[in-house]
Amino acid sequence: YVFFCDKGYQDTDTVISSVTTKVKGIALTNTSDLGLRIWDAADYVIPAQEESSFFVLTNLIITPNQTQSCCAENPGPRSSCSTDQDCEKGLVNKHKTGMQTGRCIQFSASEKTCEVLAWCPLEKEANPPDPPLLAEAEKFTVLIKNGIHYPKFHFRKRNILPHVNSSYLSQCVFNRTTDPDCPIFRLGDIASEAGEDFQTMAVHGGVNLAAEPDLRSALGLCVTQGGVMGVQIRWDCDLDWPESWCVPTYTFRRLDNKDLKNNVTTGYNFRFAKYYKNERGQESRTLFKGYGIRFDIKVFGTGRKSSALPILLNLGASLGLLGT
Repeated sequence: YVFFCDKGYQDTDTVISSVTTKVKGIALTNTSDLGLRIWDAADYVIPAQEESSFFVLTNLIITPNQTQSCCAENPGPRSSCSTDQDCEKGLVNKHKTGMQTGRCIQFSASEKTCEVLAWCPLEKEANPPDPPLLAEAEKFTVLIKNGIHYPKFHFRKRNILPHVNSSYLSQCVFNRTTDPDCPIFRLGDIASEAGEDFQTMAVHGGVNLAAEPDLRSALGLCVTQGGVMGVQIRWDCDLDWPESWCVPTYTFRRLDNKDLKNNVTTGYNFRFAKYYKNERGQESRTLFKGYGIRFDIKVFGTGRKSSALPILLNLGASLGLLGT
């Protein structure tokens, strides 16, 4: 058992790995805020480079032409008011968007709120578009380049295998049956192999509210968009055999929680802005609340190779056990 089943004649080493990614794809949108616009990787991959992960935008709430000025705060427990006495000058509410000026002003025809010094107009408090603005992200592809090293055995390899050439890379997409060695993955395929629907995940964080209308009305804004997917690359290599036998295997799974009973702050979103100055030097910005899917790439593996030391140790332990 020790020598044949448990391979006690081999020494082991843990993999050391590096990962880089490159996402490609084009999407076309036509919105009232931005007009007709082409989105490429420089627009929807934020930031452009990360360590062993990448983030792809799938949806946006856009607030254009913001300037630093005074405006009515969005309604809420600390911002709704009747008179100036209800507003505290200098108050900054971490859940709101600016500093109160102490004035109570008209927010709408029927409601007053405290005036704030902020980037105005304030961000829209609305549900993201459905279908998602960048629904074509499902067709985007990512090239994952992974290099591994077993330092104990002086062994190096990468997931772009020796037989993979430039012409093959230019037209292949990973398929577990027909192209298991292709390092280019379609984002929609990653989600489907993990048992998720990409469009549902992009819009509702993985909860299919279209199929369950009762949940849509019951959960409302609690269900947010986006999520986190895991790409797992496993290198388990028996280095007593030819080097060509040491190849990676890919698996995919969802990493974030989509439990309906615990749906507070689910999904993945963040804010970013693009700043401008006019000819008079006045600064303005377009605010984006971005929703999307983060892909984390995890590399695991164990290398094994015959060595005299484990043979002697296991042989001595076996003889000691027999003597006992």
